[in-house]
Amino acid sequence: MNKVFCGVDIGASATKLVLIDAAGQVLARVVRPSGVDYAGTARHCLETASEDAGADAAPACTVATGYGRDNVDFATEKRTEIHCHGAGCFHLAQRALSIIDIGGQDNKVIHLDDRGRLQEFKMNRKCAAGTGAFIEEIALRLGLGVAELDSLAAGTDDPVSLGSFCTVFAKTEILSHLRQGVPVEAIVRGAFVSVVDRIIEMDPLEGAVMATGGVVAHNPTIVEILAARLDRDVSVPESPQFTGALGAALTARGLFDDQPEGDT
Repeated sequence: MNKVFCGVDIGASATKLVLIDAAGQVLARVVRPSGVDYAGTARHCLETASEDAGADAAPACTVATGYGRDNVDFATEKRTEIHCHGAGCFHLAQRALSIIDIGGQDNKVIHLDDRGRLQEFKMNRKCAAGTGAFIEEIALRLGLGVAELDSLAAGTDDPVSLGSFCTVFAKTEILSHLRQGVPVEAIVRGAFVSVVDRIIEMDPLEGAVMATGGVVAHNPTIVEILAARLDRDVSVPESPQFTGALGAALTARGLFDDQPEGDT
């Protein structure tokens, strides 16, 4: 029987789950809104992923990460988001790397050396500025769906300046711009520039940079703005919102392989 390994990343907004085989190949990916029942959402994701992968047995080992990792009742182990995002991204890049993960509630910058070892990391202030929650608030203030924002931001090269670091104050600025007749496209692009500004102020980004997270997955224009500011390419994995769950699954495989014979 081919063994399957599971990684589950429960974020404040979304739960991501990845199943891999012993060779590290991805068998299934599932994402669902986290909701209020983190344990139930994790189990639902596992059921769906197992069906998609044709897995006929429970995972040999499961690692949970993210905001709600303590709620995954079928997890073998728990690991931090920093560890799992680093493991997932290094598996994909195989080089020294600065990782930017833009989440629903926080941003992370993680620096890895050329062997994938953590050098340092930083997280944003305890504030929604520059996160997915900030973008959702902007969409709400403009009366738009979040899915509409990226195409609007891509439609102009003339962003309005949003000077406030605070989400609440930024919304007040937006109302002022609307009263002045500033195009919505310029406001949205200005909000995206604000996200990039918050990231760059967190940490100097040197060398190869990879951007991950659900915000990156749904808003490629943010990556384009970031690359222009850094004056170099910013890589994005094929499924950027799943790097934490992938790293957790790879960690699960490593934990299982490290078990003494007879303890499996």
